Amino acid sequence: MASPLRVLIHGGGIGGLSLATALAGRGHTVEVAELRDELDALGVGIVQPSNALHVMRELGVLEECLEAGFPWEVLTICDPGGNALARIPQPRMGGAPAANGIPRPALAEVLGRAAAGAGARIRFGTTITELADDGEGVEVTLSDGSSGRWDLVVGFDGIGSPLRGRLYGGRFCPEYTGFANWRVTVPRQPEVQGVVMSTGNLAAKALLTPITGELMYLGAVFAEAEDFRPDPARAHEQLAERLSGFGGPVAGALAEVTDPATVVYSRISQVTVDEPWHVGRVVLAGDAAHASTPHLAQGAAMAVEDALVLARSLEGADGVPAALAAWEARRRPRAMWVQGMSRAVLKQETGTATTPEEDELLKVGIPGAAHVLVQPY
Repeated sequence: MASPLRVLIHGGGIGGLSLATALAGRGHTVEVAELRDELDALGVGIVQPSNALHVMRELGVLEECLEAGFPWEVLTICDPGGNALARIPQPRMGGAPAANGIPRPALAEVLGRAAAGAGARIRFGTTITELADDGEGVEVTLSDGSSGRWDLVVGFDGIGSPLRGRLYGGRFCPEYTGFANWRVTVPRQPEVQGVVMSTGNLAAKALLTPITGELMYLGAVFAEAEDFRPDPARAHEQLAERLSGFGGPVAGALAEVTDPATVVYSRISQVTVDEPWHVGRVVLAGDAAHASTPHLAQGAAMAVEDALVLARSLEGADGVPAALAAWEARRRPRAMWVQGMSRAVLKQETGTATTPEEDELLKVGIPGAAHVLVQPY
């Protein structure tokens, strides 16, 4: 695209900050409207698989991510007692490391510095209150009373995306899968040198994920009623009850959990926007358009891929509408494959009936899926 664009990004999460860095670094005028008062990312830690690290390298922040996190190469599969059954080296994309565990707040700090350093402006405590697309630009009013005209508005505002509601009404709301994720940060055990997954003849699996030299997080997925919420006074005990059949490093991690307030509980939902992800010059990306279950550890990876490919698409296209169409044509098949495969793995691991389409996906297997995802995006 010949001239620089004015771009407003709604949401300062992983995807939004990655896009801000990529666009501002290409000379575009970029502002990020972030509802929170600071980049205090919620949750515990996150896995950056090799395709996500490849994007981090393109954004110039790979070394910072690795320094703030815990790089690893091998996935270890254990039985419920903690005995290793298999050690699976993880594939690399384009020479990027295989994987990195990192605290979410640390990643937010890295990406926030990168976006600001590239020239993007982050406006905290603001959200979109009105927008009008006239085909040539988008008039936007923000919650602080300011307004402006933008060439492009991008919704990187998460699974509960307010912008998605503005574009599509209630047609594409989050769909609860019937399962929920329990996570808690604990001291890293020396033997946990990469993700350790314990599973077996139990209606559960447990993951230990190193995120720094000192810390790891314990994660577990269980079927839960949609209206269930942990008891604030005994969430740690409820988690221990659900994992009572596990020994080894999982039991060791549970022994460290004594404060119910440290347990993070989140329902697992997905979003599928079946219509085009863009309406005029307003586009959704990341979880706002295609949220998946966490079973391939690809949610944030898909968001940062969305961001980098969108920045590249805007470079070579003849106008914003053409760029958005080209971007979606490239991104939708990959994102939908991840969503379908992730949901199929969730069903397989929990003994839930799968569809014929999901059975075909599962023939690829987790190792096969990992190799698919280190192919060009």
